[in-house]
Amino acid sequence: MKKIILLFAMTVVAMTALAMDLQTVIVTTTPQMHCENCENRIKNNLRFEKGIKKIETNIEKQTVTITYDADKTTVENILKGFEKFKYSARVLTDDEPVETNPDEECPNM
Repeated sequence: MKKIILLFAMTVVAMTALAMDLQTVIVTTTPQMHCENCENRIKNNLRFEKGIKKIETNIEKQTVTITYDADKTTVENILKGFEKFKYSARVLTDDEPVETNPDEECPNM
């Protein structure tokens, strides 16, 4: 009986994992990221957006890579999520480089 219950539980978990439609989008932000505080502000605010599974930031490249469940949210909703904490974001295409703005001051200091 225990084997049947375990098999059933594993089947349910596998079906749930396969049902997710995970997508990835790479964005850049305004203001740009300058420090660990900037990264933390982005990660701590976006993690509450529905459907977001993973957030990776890269200060050197000025990118935020977001993995999300496309069944629960859209790129447009993710971009709107940045506005909630006074950032704006735009989607980068095909390894598009981002020019850094050395004159911009860190908003999170």
